[in-house]
Amino acid sequence: MRHLWLVIAACFFAATSSMPAVAGALDNVALINRLTWGQTSREAADIERLGPDRWLKSQLRPKSPAQLPPEIQAQIDGLRISRESMAQIAVAMDAENKAAAKLQDPGARQAAQQAYGKTMNDLKQQAAARSLLRDLYSPHQLQEQMTWFWMNHFNVQADKRDIRAMIGDYEDQAIRPHALGKFRDLLKAADLHPAMLRYLDNDQNAVGRVNENYAREILELHTMGVGSGYSQKDVEEMARVLTGVGVSLLPETPKLKPEQQALYVRRGLMEFNPARHDFGDKVILGRKVGGAGLSEFEQMLDALAIHPATARHLSRKLALYFMGEAPPELIDRMSKTFLRDDGDIAEVLGVLFESSAFKASLGQKIKDPIHYAVSAVRLAYDGRPIANTAPLQGWINRMGQGLYNRDTPDGYPLEDAAWSGPGQLTTMFEVARQIGSNSAGLFKPSAPGAEDQPAFPQLQNALFYATLEKNLSPQTRSALAQARSPAEWNTLFLSSPEFLHR
Repeated sequence: MRHLWLVIAACFFAATSSMPAVAGALDNVALINRLTWGQTSREAADIERLGPDRWLKSQLRPKSPAQLPPEIQAQIDGLRISRESMAQIAVAMDAENKAAAKLQDPGARQAAQQAYGKTMNDLKQQAAARSLLRDLYSPHQLQEQMTWFWMNHFNVQADKRDIRAMIGDYEDQAIRPHALGKFRDLLKAADLHPAMLRYLDNDQNAVGRVNENYAREILELHTMGVGSGYSQKDVEEMARVLTGVGVSLLPETPKLKPEQQALYVRRGLMEFNPARHDFGDKVILGRKVGGAGLSEFEQMLDALAIHPATARHLSRKLALYFMGEAPPELIDRMSKTFLRDDGDIAEVLGVLFESSAFKASLGQKIKDPIHYAVSAVRLAYDGRPIANTAPLQGWINRMGQGLYNRDTPDGYPLEDAAWSGPGQLTTMFEVARQIGSNSAGLFKPSAPGAEDQPAFPQLQNALFYATLEKNLSPQTRSALAQARSPAEWNTLFLSSPEFLHR
């Protein structure tokens, strides 16, 4: 083991300063590694067949629903979150929780509450499993990357309250369908979803008891960004706009005065209750908002979605995510495209990907934990359907970027510095050994009594020799030559600067 860690250290620290550059050239391997969840034979064949320009357009504008391998689609279809609606699940779990709390016998109550917690945790894990299976096998790789990006941008922590029963729907119905579409549609879908309303406590925001949490995050994180010109007064006025927008698990509507009944809105679990709303006039960013009910919120989201500060804030975050830096001239061009094309996300990304700065950055950005783990599994098994995502979820959690685990609304950091410290890299190297040494349970179905299927990570495959080997530095080649077994070779390659960067 000591031999292995010494070789890894020598490989990484000797080669990091001399990473192979692809500046100015749309190298297919580098482009795939940046815009997908990692290299596979399928992506290599597609980009070779279409050419990089047409391949990029097909990723920016997918023309048909993603076709997953039948075994993977069957796994997704079998999940409870795929078979039942969010409303069904959330209502059923709420009833289960209340029934457990009413049990008089302490032992029975504790057992029932533990069963409730286990089921809620399973719902969260199902959402993560579905998300990771799509990352691993969807041909619409850019859409899946952007789904993760927007889930991080509109972050919710699943373990708060009953959000575990809602998180799968939030990703599947609010985020993914709009990930490459118009930001206005995405903003409304995310900010009116019950998971977001729960997370930022807006269901506790009512006239006379105003809660500013959600209003502040909409301006600071979701749209305009910190220091973009809004004031504390704007936050206060926005909070008044948001009064009465909440979540209801009850089948019946609340008792309302006759003049309020026409203003009541129910969309699934999202509820606008006019009895809890402040109908007074508000002024936000110099814009007068009349007392009109839920439409006040929708009007403000429309205005914020096309605000110049929003265009700059989002352009900067997109550049950081895909490049690790945000050149001012590029951000200017992306922002102008955002405003000209009504917040068309694909058009803004097109400006980013066509820029010389983006091309010069290829191969230079360090992978964050989810990119690292998913790309390793994609390369190691090259399209072979896994049967269990639990090991993959465990690796990502261990590296500090677990799905739906970020407890602050700002989401995980996008800067390389957050994932390139000595402690982070040491953990990545340990995960590399686990992935490279055996299948680690990826091919063991989660059903009781299911047997693990034989599998071994094949990193020295045709794809490696055809596309990846030529980019290895002399230091990495020397390190790989010292491997004493296929498992050691795998660990060394997965720990190399060439694999750790994208």
